[in-house]
Amino acid sequence: MAKLTEDMKKMISEQLNFLSTADENGFPQVGPKGSMRVFDDTHLIYNEETAKQALHNLQDNGRAAVAVVDRPNLKGFRFEGTAHLFNSGEIFDNAVAFGAERHLPETHYAVVIDIERIYKLDAGPTAGDMIAD
Repeated sequence: MAKLTEDMKKMISEQLNFLSTADENGFPQVGPKGSMRVFDDTHLIYNEETAKQALHNLQDNGRAAVAVVDRPNLKGFRFEGTAHLFNSGEIFDNAVAFGAERHLPETHYAVVIDIERIYKLDAGPTAGDMIAD
């Protein structure tokens, strides 16, 4: 698994993250995930609150990408991996508590994403370069 750096963790915590999935026909779906956060050095987690397209796609194939960009500095990252869905147990309970503390909508699932690959989204010639797998 790919490992997050401190710079990546900071960007994830300070910027809006976007989750990308694809449905069974290959059509992309992307949306902001305001509850996205670092779970540990090799995983991200977010609270699935809408239980719509992204959840359907993750249940179907489990593949996810998360993009985060610091626009003023033209730097960013894309994290790709496999998602795991939790609707009970300690991980889910902690996600529900996280949401309640922040007055977020109901949590249907806690989604933990294994970070398998990391790409640069910086402007310039290194854009799209893989930096970890």
